[in-house]
Amino acid sequence: MTIENLATISEPHVSDMRSAIEHRAAWMFLLLDEARKEGLEWDGFARKAILRCGRFHGDCKFSKTDDLQAFGKEFANELVKKIFEMDVVEMGPNRFVVEFHYCPLVSAWKKQNATEAEIKHLCDIAMDGDRGIVETFPAFEFELQDTLAKGDKVCRIIITKKKG
Repeated sequence: MTIENLATISEPHVSDMRSAIEHRAAWMFLLLDEARKEGLEWDGFARKAILRCGRFHGDCKFSKTDDLQAFGKEFANELVKKIFEMDVVEMGPNRFVVEFHYCPLVSAWKKQNATEAEIKHLCDIAMDGDRGIVETFPAFEFELQDTLAKGDKVCRIIITKKKG
C-alpha cells in the first residue's frame, strides 16, 4: 500500500493491521517469558534487539530529513493514526506531539495474562523501537511522557528538534 492509497483505508485494513500487531506482541511476550524462565533478564537482550529494530526502520522506512514536520507526517501516517487511534496534538517546526488512544500491543499482552507490572515493562521495551527510529535522525529528540500501559489516558510521545 502506498502513501497515496492511505486515504482509502477501510476498517477491515485497520482491523487486520491491529491483529498483525497483536500477533507480534504475543510473540514478544511469549519469547520474553520463556527467556525469563531460562534466567535471562529482559532489559539486556530484549531492549538491544528492539532498539536495533527501530534503528533499522528509521534507516529503511523513513525519508532522511531534519524537517520535523515532514518526519511527523511519515511517523503519523493515516494508517498508523487509525490503528492506534492517534491524534496529532502538535505539529510544528520544533515540536511534534502525538497521543495514542489505543494500543494493540497492550491489548495482546492482556490477552496473554501478563501482569500490570509486566505490561508496563513490555511497553517500555517496545517503545525502544520508536526511540531507535528517532535516534536515526540526529536533529531530533524523543520523549515518552505517558503510556496506556501505566494506566494513563493516552500514550503521549513528544519529538523535538534539537537546538543548534
